[in-house]
Amino acid sequence: MHTRHQIHFENSKHMAALAAQSVDLVVTSPPYPMIEMWDAMFAGHNPDIRKAQSRRNGLEVFELMHRELDQVWQEVIRVLKPGAIVCINIGDAVRTINENFMLYPNHSRILNYFLQAGFTNLPAILWRKPTNAPNKFMGSGMLPPGAYVTLEHEYILVLRNGCKREFATAAARQNRRESAFFWEERNLWYSDVWMALVGATQRLVKDPGRLRSGAFPFEVPYRLINMFSVKGDMVLDPFMGTGTTMWAAMAAGRNSTGFEVEPGFQEVIGPQAQGLVEFSNAIIQDRLYNHIEFVQDRFKAKGGFKYTNKHYKFPVMTNQEKELLLNPLEGLEAIGDNRFDVTYLPGPQQTFEDNWQELSLGLADCASPPRRPAATASQRAVQLKLL
Repeated sequence: MHTRHQIHFENSKHMAALAAQSVDLVVTSPPYPMIEMWDAMFAGHNPDIRKAQSRRNGLEVFELMHRELDQVWQEVIRVLKPGAIVCINIGDAVRTINENFMLYPNHSRILNYFLQAGFTNLPAILWRKPTNAPNKFMGSGMLPPGAYVTLEHEYILVLRNGCKREFATAAARQNRRESAFFWEERNLWYSDVWMALVGATQRLVKDPGRLRSGAFPFEVPYRLINMFSVKGDMVLDPFMGTGTTMWAAMAAGRNSTGFEVEPGFQEVIGPQAQGLVEFSNAIIQDRLYNHIEFVQDRFKAKGGFKYTNKHYKFPVMTNQEKELLLNPLEGLEAIGDNRFDVTYLPGPQQTFEDNWQELSLGLADCASPPRRPAATASQRAVQLKLL
């Protein structure tokens, strides 16, 4: 098994490199209209935005900025396969213009565009980003009615292009079964509120005056890719930024392609490839050990399991998990400018092969869970870069 990954340092308003109906999943976080850090970027693409800003017309600026994003969404719609899923991480914005404090609903403006295009709206996710800052309050503090609710969440919109995807061949259905996730992961991932996922910095240290990124943490695209695609699918991020969606696609065994208008990000993305194999395999290993701990807790609380996974030989909750397989990464190779080829092992990680009985010795007497291998120094270094 292998996957390929390509970054195009081009404007995603024109994704000529992608054929129509060639993408299975979109995972992205665009620039947020009406957030000050993105003003210059939007105005650079459309001079009318700067004129509207000079007139202090907030709603006009809001609409003009979204019309710039609309051109990207139009291309996204062109390249999506029937039944493909779109996941857009977007936050609303608050801003005071002409002494009038107002919320600008970015999520509803984007949602309306896709609904007008005929997409099916699926339940969205609220990603809560709590802050402990003592000055997080907006407005008049403790004096009604001029105090305002603090925005501590962003949206992950989830939309489908037409009807549900079909898996028409035996090979496609087998790949879908091997792409399954654990029952306990489903209970966590498919909640409509995600907590304790820390957002990445909005400004890159390497060149804070020029390069800006709305990067989300690795866990966000990694979850979404596992939730809404299968192994070997093509994942698109039209606002690639620092490459987080691509790294998540690699770890999940999917292909990916991305577009980024700022060429300076090339200097950021390239070095992150070093150590990605080790980091991804640590992610897979954590998922497996988390499942083992779940099994031990479940044995203690409710007794045995009905099903066994054929690859790892450990208990699973449902019949749909019996063929679940998390392919470890074997190697990553740069095969040209901004292109990567990733190879995977066909079977489970050695740690979990033929030794489940050893790992599960404590189940009968409810002993403590098996000890996780400690992260290596290189793993920790890569985790700091990606997370």
